[in-house]
Amino acid sequence: MRVFITGATGFVGSAVVRELLAAGHQVLGLTRSDKGAAALSSAGAEVHRGDLEDLESLKSGTSSADGVLHLGFIHDFTKFAENCAIDKRAIEAMGDVLEGTNKPFIVTSGTGLVEAGVVVTEDMRRDGSAHVPRVSEQAALAYVSRGVQAMAIRLPQVHGEKGKAGLITYLVESARQKGVAAYVGDGSERWAAAHRLDVARLYRLALEKGTANSIYHAVGEEGVPMLQVMDVIGRALNVPAISIKKEEAGDYFGPLAMFAGLDMPASSALTQQRLGWKPKEIGLIADIGQPGYFQV
Repeated sequence: MRVFITGATGFVGSAVVRELLAAGHQVLGLTRSDKGAAALSSAGAEVHRGDLEDLESLKSGTSSADGVLHLGFIHDFTKFAENCAIDKRAIEAMGDVLEGTNKPFIVTSGTGLVEAGVVVTEDMRRDGSAHVPRVSEQAALAYVSRGVQAMAIRLPQVHGEKGKAGLITYLVESARQKGVAAYVGDGSERWAAAHRLDVARLYRLALEKGTANSIYHAVGEEGVPMLQVMDVIGRALNVPAISIKKEEAGDYFGPLAMFAGLDMPASSALTQQRLGWKPKEIGLIADIGQPGYFQV
């Protein structure tokens, strides 16, 4: 299958590119830089120039493919709503091209902010409420009724390469700047996690075996307590791990304050059952606890 991938040079996307190529697929990877083009060529993928705001480039890449994986997103949380709007326009541009083709179209979302206080499952759908401006999965799944095999993969905190671990990477920077590794309250809130090699395999399986209107969870661990995460960060940076109050979260976490203190566990039981996916890589705490993980 010839697959067009946005975010192809990113932390997760680059692993997906290698996974698909190893399985015999052709990959057309979106990039805006010479460095990204070189990385894609070196991996054995074709290069497609453009970015998420270049809708014509997205349309041309989509039109030449048998399937599309949308992993690209602008991770600037100071402009989160604006970047969510860019994401929605990109999805709609690609979806319009795919209309009536029944080709697979897999977009990326997150396991957090779906429903509070419960272990989120794949069958729980987002309600599109205004306080969560990212509508990736809603925008994509709307194309099912228009003849597109649209699906969504929700990502947790993805780790597996030194210096990177989803939102936790930003927590490390906060700890460096503030001189303390802070958690809210008793730190019992849980964040789901997965290794990026496991995640890459899930994208391939969804592409090959997934069904329209499905949501899949790339979750290797249902919920890792934030206290454990911040303890690891504190030891890595040689700063104390301390508790702060909820009302102090804005000052400490900045743009990430929307996630501070939130309990965001998620299950992948249905994904494993439906696609035969089994996470097998190292867990979050063992991985980020390795010497030098964040010293890059």
